[in-house]
Amino acid sequence: MNGTFNQADGLDLLSKFLEVKINFHENKIKESHQEEDIKMRENRIKQLQSEFNEVRETILKGGPQVDIHAKVSLE
Repeated sequence: MNGTFNQADGLDLLSKFLEVKINFHENKIKESHQEEDIKMRENRIKQLQSEFNEVRETILKGGPQVDIHAKVSLE
């Protein structure tokens, strides 16, 4: 996901990405029976939400467009 987007489209793309990551952790929580794993995933969800709020504020304070460069690396 690389490109220049207007604020609304950029936020929409990032929120969809976040939604997928949160759904992943929520599904793992439902499958888990280990309290330590559940707490770790709940904390990760909170962290993701917090990071998204910071990114959203940065985008809204910026110009009318946002450059997004996302990287997936497999090793």
